[in-house]
Amino acid sequence: MAAEELTLLTANSRRAPRAAKEPRRGADVGPGAGTALVTRTRPQTRKPNMYRVLLLNDDYTTQEFVVIVLRKYFNKSLEEATRIMLHVHNHGVGECGVYTYEVAETKVTQVMDFARKHQHPLQCIMEKK
Repeated sequence: MAAEELTLLTANSRRAPRAAKEPRRGADVGPGAGTALVTRTRPQTRKPNMYRVLLLNDDYTTQEFVVIVLRKYFNKSLEEATRIMLHVHNHGVGECGVYTYEVAETKVTQVMDFARKHQHPLQCIMEKK
């Protein structure tokens, strides 16, 4: 008899799980009973603040060096670098590009370090757009 009980238990345990019980009748009767609407709020993302990287004119930095800086750190073509350099020369300031805060800060630091290394007083700044 123990073997028969074991066989029955094993056979019963292999059955597919039963479907969930139906809701009790009469508890919530009517259209939409037992349904709920779940809403999720999406976090709103903002565009990052942008910063202009500017070169300032001085009387000692050569125009060729400014073109080198613009090509090396701002990936400008020779023509575009020359145009920006002439704008800096004629107006005292010129925009090299517009970047997020971290990128702009890095570019300003790189340009300033490169200018100091080559003994030029070139100034590079960033300002919020």
